[in-house]
Amino acid sequence: MRRPESRWHSTTLIRASIALHLLALLAVTTTPAWWPWALAAVAGNHLLIASVGLWPRSNWLGPNWTRLPAAAAARNEIALTIDDGPDPLVTPQVLDLLEHYGARATFFCIGEKAAQHPELCRDIVRRGHAVENHSQHHRHHFSVMGLGGIMRELQAAQRTLASITGMQPLFFRAPAGLRNPFLEPALAQLGLQLATWSVRGFDTRVGDARRVSTKLVQALQPGAILLLHDGNAARSAAGTPVILEVLPVVLEAAAAARLRPVTLREAMA
Repeated sequence: MRRPESRWHSTTLIRASIALHLLALLAVTTTPAWWPWALAAVAGNHLLIASVGLWPRSNWLGPNWTRLPAAAAARNEIALTIDDGPDPLVTPQVLDLLEHYGARATFFCIGEKAAQHPELCRDIVRRGHAVENHSQHHRHHFSVMGLGGIMRELQAAQRTLASITGMQPLFFRAPAGLRNPFLEPALAQLGLQLATWSVRGFDTRVGDARRVSTKLVQALQPGAILLLHDGNAARSAAGTPVILEVLPVVLEAAAAARLRPVTLREAMA
């Protein structure tokens, strides 16, 4: 299995941003009267970068898996990714459904939740799935943290999850998918690959299982990465966590299309 590259490479946007800051500084130094224009240019640049960070599927701030690699797509593989767990009530039922359909999934687990339910995390791995890094505390302000704060969140989750499962996570998904330019250097230092998704059903907010299922099934194609939640799952009208009603529909549709759900790790092969 090929590990994600551990060397940080700045993107075109980041290099352009650095160049703009240097030019603005040079302009103000040589011609002080230009400071309003320089300030406006820098402010506009910061606004652009902040906007890009609010776009989870963007790769302008660094490498980002929004689909599986071409080789995996050629093998008719897809990835089910399941966030915000483990949940002691929902996750075991999700595992049973996956086993029933012979499907593999990637669980992006929150470190502190994993520490509360370590045996459940071990069960995820025992049953052929992967546990990856979804930060230690799932802070809502993660996307405005500095490099130090981001590193602490990532490293704490790496230690927690590795100590429980015996395997170092290879992938990271940011809380809500939101990020800033400091994330990619931290990921590179830890040998982690950012992964978002091709499609999500907003199943933490939408309680209509048919609506969520329809959106996911319509996006089923080789290489797709689907996002669902075992933690913080919305409830259907019957009070059932939506993922438990959605998974059978999605897995049956995938089987009919001859698509094979694999973990992100398997897709790297």
